[in-house]
Amino acid sequence: MKRIILFTVLFSTTLVFSQKKTFESEVKKISKRIEQITKEQKDSLKTKVIAIDKQFEKGEITKERSETLKKEVASYHARRIEKLVGEQERLLQQLVQDKTNGKIASSEDSLTNEDEDNVFSIGNRTFRFKVTEGDLEERNRKRRERWKKKNKKQRTTTTQFVFALGVNNVLNNGSLSSLNNSEYNFWRSRFYELGWTWKTRFTQEPSKLYIKYGASFVWNNLRPEGNRVHAVNGSNTTLQNYQFPLNESRLRHVQLNFPVHLELDLSKNKVYNDGRVRDRTNKSFRLGLGGYFGVRLGTRQFLEYEDANNIRIEEEQRDNFNMERFNYGLSSYIGYRSTSLYVKYDMNSLFQNTDTNNISFGLRFDLN
Repeated sequence: MKRIILFTVLFSTTLVFSQKKTFESEVKKISKRIEQITKEQKDSLKTKVIAIDKQFEKGEITKERSETLKKEVASYHARRIEKLVGEQERLLQQLVQDKTNGKIASSEDSLTNEDEDNVFSIGNRTFRFKVTEGDLEERNRKRRERWKKKNKKQRTTTTQFVFALGVNNVLNNGSLSSLNNSEYNFWRSRFYELGWTWKTRFTQEPSKLYIKYGASFVWNNLRPEGNRVHAVNGSNTTLQNYQFPLNESRLRHVQLNFPVHLELDLSKNKVYNDGRVRDRTNKSFRLGLGGYFGVRLGTRQFLEYEDANNIRIEEEQRDNFNMERFNYGLSSYIGYRSTSLYVKYDMNSLFQNTDTNNISFGLRFDLN
């Protein structure tokens, strides 16, 4: 079964006066598509649930039948969301690969000068009007008048769309050396994070120090080494050999986290001729230190194998697998502009009655 990723790739139609296609702009478009898919499925589910309730109120069906129907439609729409998003996995990986190979530009490679108002693109070609000095002076004069009229204040808070992905694993007794003998495949155990953050200066005046906070959904996947699955034995969860050869064995737990970071952003601020200073972020080196707290939303184990009759079986097991309900940990990132190296570490135990802690390494994209 396909891994859940909260990204789908949209195809852009080139229009006159449209901006040049960039990795960041494509990701923003994808996030809107994800919201649309989720909203449509939830609205459809809500409509069906209302119809079932009306049938029950009219006495057309029993209470037990109405509950059964509700569970069926809820399961159907959950599978629809999983399928629609899962089908886009290869496209997402291709998008990330294209960025790595330099086939798609970043927004930093595009024209971002606030004064270059007479620039537009057609396809991959950029065109620019020639502007005389008098035109520039007149335009700057009008801009100063607009700022004065509106009494525009310097913004102290900006927003970012956050996407992260990488490898996921566990530490035993908090020791990094335990990764050398981990029971989980390092490169095939992955995590994905999708969220939204706010970035606020500590002072009213432009500075380099910020507090960054928000909310994120995190998908952590663990794939055991060997032909093993997670099994619940009372209050303990262990890895056990499976009776059939496995093509897939994956434990996925989903978290809703609320991260808070102290960020040092060395971006150079924009200074205008009239003395105004505009705060600019994500234009230089950044360092973030902080942590997060959250709640586990659900846990599932996915198995794929062929039984004794050579029939392919895809099995989905839903259970808490003795995982902790609440989670908290430390996280940090360091990078240049919108791209950073990212690490996060759950300080709570992954499973009850164990000394294993989840740890993740990867890339993080903070898109203004």
